[in-house]
Amino acid sequence: MGIQIGAKPDAGFDDPIGMLKDCHRRIEQFLHVLCLVVERAPGRALTDEEANAVKSALNYFRVGGQRHAADEEESLFPRMRADERTASALKEIETLETDHRQADDLHAAVEKLYTSWLEGGALSPEELEQLRAATERLKQLYDGHIRVEENLVFPRAAEGLDREALAEIGQEFRARRS
Repeated sequence: MGIQIGAKPDAGFDDPIGMLKDCHRRIEQFLHVLCLVVERAPGRALTDEEANAVKSALNYFRVGGQRHAADEEESLFPRMRADERTASALKEIETLETDHRQADDLHAAVEKLYTSWLEGGALSPEELEQLRAATERLKQLYDGHIRVEENLVFPRAAEGLDREALAEIGQEFRARRS
């Protein structure tokens, strides 16, 4: 991704909640690509620019998206469950974990269909409709998921978890990226 003049730099490992929010912005950007291409290119082969954008988006979700889910499920959520100050978010956390499983299934379908499009030059009308439905469902899923995390779960984590817990989370994020 290019550098945007005047943009806030991404958060570092000392701010794991900020890192998760930054990742949400990337999720939204790459998901926008997947939704936009399926709407603009039906019935034809993808241009080089479209193909490269789709490949980048698919790769992001394959690598960065999976790492993001691990950051939440293996680092943040367990600590929130264990801390009485943040355990009030248990219902939301369970819903978010279910969202992750649903997103995994949708991403698999999107990846399969886009790969077919990239390799075969076009999709059938049925495949195109499946891809359109899957990308739209992903958009809806992420819209709600991100809203819950950023408005409810992340603020509770930032307020309730102590500095030591947040530092440990940041180190686990770093280790996942090494």
